Amino acid sequence: MPKFTWDHIHLRSPDPEKTAAFYERMFGAEIIRSTMPNGAARIDMKIGGGDIFIAEVKPGDKIGAPPQTPYQGLDHFGLKVTGIDAIVADLKKKGAEFTMEPNDIRPGVRIAFLRGPEGVSIELLERK
Repeated sequence: MPKFTWDHIHLRSPDPEKTAAFYERMFGAEIIRSTMPNGAARIDMKIGGGDIFIAEVKPGDKIGAPPQTPYQGLDHFGLKVTGIDAIVADLKKKGAEFTMEPNDIRPGVRIAFLRGPEGVSIELLERK
């Protein structure tokens, strides 16, 4: 069996700067700006060691609207945290919109969900 390793998540946004600013403000994302070979600006981020690429959606691009959660296909991405209740309180002070408050889904596992730009669903997960 071939070995597979994690590489990245790719987001599409009509305002990559605003999207990057959200992830930087909420999660301390490291913002990496570069230029693609065609001269277009590119914004990438690092969160918890993972790469997230942001592609700009321009008027006239044939890109569908963001889905309403829950939906089939990729539903959300999760970030592991320690001290979820304090983190949720801090994110709320920063303006985060939570779609699910922290709750225990089984012994030793506590989760919460918030909505990111373009309707991206983000899970916070604490395992004890």
